[in-house]
Amino acid sequence: MRLDKFEKKPKSRAITLIHRQETMSFLGIPFTRYLDVDDSEQVLRAVRLTPEDMHVDLILDTPGGLVLAAEQIAQALVRHKAKVTVFVPHYAMSGGTLLALAADEIVMDRNAVLGPVDPQVGQYPAVSILKVLERKTINEIDDETVILADIAGKAMEQVQDTVREILEGNGVKKDEATRIAEVLASGKWTHDYPISLEEIQKLGLPARDDMPKEVYALMDLYPQAGRRRPSVQYIPTPYLPPERKEGGKGERG
Repeated sequence: MRLDKFEKKPKSRAITLIHRQETMSFLGIPFTRYLDVDDSEQVLRAVRLTPEDMHVDLILDTPGGLVLAAEQIAQALVRHKAKVTVFVPHYAMSGGTLLALAADEIVMDRNAVLGPVDPQVGQYPAVSILKVLERKTINEIDDETVILADIAGKAMEQVQDTVREILEGNGVKKDEATRIAEVLASGKWTHDYPISLEEIQKLGLPARDDMPKEVYALMDLYPQAGRRRPSVQYIPTPYLPPERKEGGKGERG
């Protein structure tokens, strides 16, 4: 399936942002691609080439990545005057979730997930660094941790402000936007916590699960890097439900 075929049906600009595990040719070591400035440059260009009255459909599959890149794309999606839909067939974590928040509607597979957007400072969650200041006196903390805590506090405030601005830009009331930003960016969960469709809906975000079959067909064109022996195998064809037989399970003669 090509993007132009997907565009003809809804008459929109279709953009893919799909990160897969790839294999380095000289060592054969798998690594995962992340959201970076090259991605943001390309998406911003695609949005810029799209008429203001044309819908944008973003097919998103990513573990997240650079905050700067995610914020640039999110702001571009919010500023686009026509409807923006983000499709999440598998997952959109961290910065990917930030992009989903910028959409007018989120379409997720029933088993797809988003993730928290709480900032990380180095190898630690910002909220965890700040807890050190709560549990120890300043004389018990080394200078490096104090500096990290200062950065962590700024990062927490910046990310929550960004989430709130994105939601308000999409018409969410300030109090509601503040509440959602607090849940997603406060460190309530671990950074890799999978937020289900049901939880997204309970937060009050415009999410639904009627994923177009064209999106699944598109994802089939982006397989993960090949391995010597696959760990998952099945016959890749849809099965019809078995016909109910008389006297079958649940029936008594």
